[in-house]
Amino acid sequence: MTDLDTLERDLLAKVEAASDEVALESLRVAALGKKGSVSDLLKTLGTMSPEERKERGPLINGLRDRVQGALARRREALAEAALEVRLAAERVDVTLPVREAPEARGRIHPISQVIDEITAIFADMGFSVAEGPDIETDELNFTALNFPPGHPAREMHDTFFLRPDRNGQRKVLRTHTSPVQIRTMRAQEPPIRVIIPGRTYRHDSDQTHTPMFHQVEGLVIDRSANIANLKWVLEEFCKAFFEVEGVKMRFRPSFFPFTEPSAEVDIQCSRKGGEIRFGEGDDWLEILGCGMVHPNVLRNCGLDPDSVQGFAFGVGIDRIAMLKYGMPDLRPFFEADVRWLDHYGFRPLDVPSLVSGLTG
Repeated sequence: MTDLDTLERDLLAKVEAASDEVALESLRVAALGKKGSVSDLLKTLGTMSPEERKERGPLINGLRDRVQGALARRREALAEAALEVRLAAERVDVTLPVREAPEARGRIHPISQVIDEITAIFADMGFSVAEGPDIETDELNFTALNFPPGHPAREMHDTFFLRPDRNGQRKVLRTHTSPVQIRTMRAQEPPIRVIIPGRTYRHDSDQTHTPMFHQVEGLVIDRSANIANLKWVLEEFCKAFFEVEGVKMRFRPSFFPFTEPSAEVDIQCSRKGGEIRFGEGDDWLEILGCGMVHPNVLRNCGLDPDSVQGFAFGVGIDRIAMLKYGMPDLRPFFEADVRWLDHYGFRPLDVPSLVSGLTG
């Protein structure tokens, strides 16, 4: 008995002191393996008399069971301790924002996003997209648009002129996307219904002007196009772009060499709290220019003003982007500051759609 008690105390103490699974497994083999101390005692039962076996058997078997139980409890305790250590090491703060996947970390520039929004709106009204070069001839940028040489309206544009070519002609960085209107009317037969987004250039720079900026113009040429059609198109565009149910518009007489009559368009807004909201309030804000295509422009494109007529309009993309998304300064649009782009940019999969919403 004394030997069994001593062996049990020794084994149980070692089991309790085992620091890991490896040490515990070594103790199990030393006690219960084929050549273990408890296994050797169990083997002696076969050499005992029935009376000795009856007396010693329960004691040795009891020792085996208690050692097995101690081993199982210690193994469970070690597993729980290891799990606690792992959980502490791999703990995640669920209050932190989820990290974006690599393919979602980039941002779409607001200009690109707004061009896509504008395109989605006008595509729904049956417009297609037309494009042209940034470097234009004086004839397409001015003369064909009813800016004859020496016309004072040319002074309205601070033009970037290139060096004269072999023929002495100086090309220009286009001051508007209107030359694409000329190219379209000369290349296509009416009816024509296009929008023309693109870069334009003027020698100007301050908080609301940059040497390069973006415009989108619209052109409709048909037999029956009229100012009522123009007004409807602009109203539908403003409602869709600014995502309001209704908007009041005010047409003020103006002058553009390529349209007659011409008008500046103001839309209803509220300026309360220093924030501009459209579709409400008692203030007005000018956002675009428009008018009926001048007969001289039609003639310059080989069209008969007595057979067809049309309307055109132009909007500053940068400006309406600032108005819609609350950007106070135009210059950061072109400064390539990743912090600004991360704040004002759009996720790559935020594709504008009139079905799901332009801004998601």
